Amino acid sequence: MSMPDKQTAYKRAVLLIASYLPEKFRPIFLHPAGPTTIFFWGPTFKWGLVIANIGDINRPVETISLSQSASLMLTGAIWSRYSLVITPKNYNLFSVNAFTCATSTYLFVRALLHHMEQKKQK
Repeated sequence: MSMPDKQTAYKRAVLLIASYLPEKFRPIFLHPAGPTTIFFWGPTFKWGLVIANIGDINRPVETISLSQSASLMLTGAIWSRYSLVITPKNYNLFSVNAFTCATSTYLFVRALLHHMEQKKQK
C-alpha cells in the first residue's frame, strides 16, 4: 500500500510550510492540536453551533426545543471535561464546548421556564 508514503509526504509538506513561518509561530503550527490536525479543525467548525445558539437568543421562546437544548448542553459539558483530560490538552475544544454548554443552558432554562408557565396557566 502507498498509504505510508502519503503520510510522509504530508509531513514533509507541513515541515516545508513551517520552515517559511516566523520562528515564534512554528510551535503553534506544529503543535499536536494545531492547524495541521483534525484536533484543530473539528472544534473550529463547531463554533457554528455557538453562533447558531447566539442567534437563537432572540428567537420566540415557543420555538426553542427543550430536547435539542438539553442535548447540546450536556454534550458541551461532557466534552469540555474530556478536552482537559486528553493528551495533548485541547483548549480550542474546551472553549467551544464550554460556550456550547453555556449558550444551550441559557436557551434550555428560558424554554423550561416558558413551558412551566404554560402548564401553570392551564
